Amino acid sequence: MIYDFPDTSKPIRQGDIFMGLPRIDFSLNNILVISEVGQRIAKWVDISQNDEPVNIIVSARPVAAIVATQDCDSIRSREITLCEIRGFRDVEKKSKDISSPKRWKDLITQHARINQKWFYLPPDDKIGFSEKMAVDFMVTLRLPRVELEELRDHRIGRLNPTADEHFRERISEFFRRYPYDEWYPLDRDELNAYLKDYPEVKPFPWQNA
Repeated sequence: MIYDFPDTSKPIRQGDIFMGLPRIDFSLNNILVISEVGQRIAKWVDISQNDEPVNIIVSARPVAAIVATQDCDSIRSREITLCEIRGFRDVEKKSKDISSPKRWKDLITQHARINQKWFYLPPDDKIGFSEKMAVDFMVTLRLPRVELEELRDHRIGRLNPTADEHFRERISEFFRRYPYDEWYPLDRDELNAYLKDYPEVKPFPWQNA
């Protein structure tokens, strides 16, 4: 499909796909702090009052991820940024009930031009993806470059030149996109129709007039 498989001796570059990297999860309101006097639960707002570093226990789980850092930085930066890869149905909720090739085609080609929050990765037995996957630009990991280089045997592949060029454009579009509430120009009837799909949105004052 759209993947290449570099030797482990090749340097890390943008578009490299890794398996089994740590994603850290913790709550800012429920942090387990470890010190010489024992353990305690604290909030980060209280911990941050002290400029000294502290030791904390966090939850970590292995995930698949793709290198987002540009090539020129991935060979010398202190840290490398990656985006998590998850099942496509988990990342794009509109795909939940899709089964026909035509609807998949429409979503993958047309909706990909609209939704800038993910990048589609097709299944491929050689790389180990048994289902449609997606890069979630909303979820990032930051890892030390030197230590990630020691895990190059965890690199299961990389995007081929065509896909890599597309990935580079998509990720740049995501981070430079202009955020706005798309429903702001809708009239009352249009807004009511919009609210059926997105009931959590709040109308603007002029839409309540």
